[in-house]
Amino acid sequence: MKSKENIYDTIRDLFGDVKNNFNILQDQIDVDVQTEYFEYSKNHNLIINPEDVISNKEDIFQNHISIEDKKCMLVKLASIDSVEAFRTIERYLKEPNHSLRDWAKLAFLESKLLLESKLLDENQVLISTGLGGKGLKLRYFTVLLSDTGEILTRLQKKIIVSELKYLFKKHDAEVENISFSEDICTILSVIPINVSVQDIFNNLIKECNQFGGFLNKHYMITNLKILTINEIREFIDENFEHLGRIY
Repeated sequence: MKSKENIYDTIRDLFGDVKNNFNILQDQIDVDVQTEYFEYSKNHNLIINPEDVISNKEDIFQNHISIEDKKCMLVKLASIDSVEAFRTIERYLKEPNHSLRDWAKLAFLESKLLLESKLLDENQVLISTGLGGKGLKLRYFTVLLSDTGEILTRLQKKIIVSELKYLFKKHDAEVENISFSEDICTILSVIPINVSVQDIFNNLIKECNQFGGFLNKHYMITNLKILTINEIREFIDENFEHLGRIY
């Protein structure tokens, strides 16, 4: 993706002018669970009798039904453009089996989008990431690094927080959490899909470095998961030569 591009432009290039017909998965759901669900959905919805699925819909609330069978039932219900199927998933989601909570959330979303596509006669686009989103914003986990590997000072931390607040306000983005661990700064944020994430953090580092060049120009950013400090340090140890840090 070019630095000036954003996710919305990429979607428009792929699907045409979708206007507001896209939906962002709000919940933080492990990408492995998402992949399993959509692969399962693709492989199990080839031949379905909607009447049979609806007539057996109450089975999903029975304790003696296995987890695997309930997985299959949720996928089948989600594949039917029926209000009754949607309401069944909605009821189940209120008190799901603990291990199926995320699975049920995905089924609920799939069912909702299917109904919306039918009622509005417009295809709906789903954007899903491991960290989810908020409204029409996607959640990102970003790691900034001290350029020399030295501990960030109190002044440098203040500069980062100040510049971050300024840039995020300018782009209608939000900081959900910012923390420091010696030479590392981690940021959990939500950013509108029509904003270039790369541009925001490139500008953040540029502005901060006017006060002494203390941040490395390289940074880590993901929308898959929140990394632990140990995971971050392992990555740095394996890639520090490419990061150009001084040790």
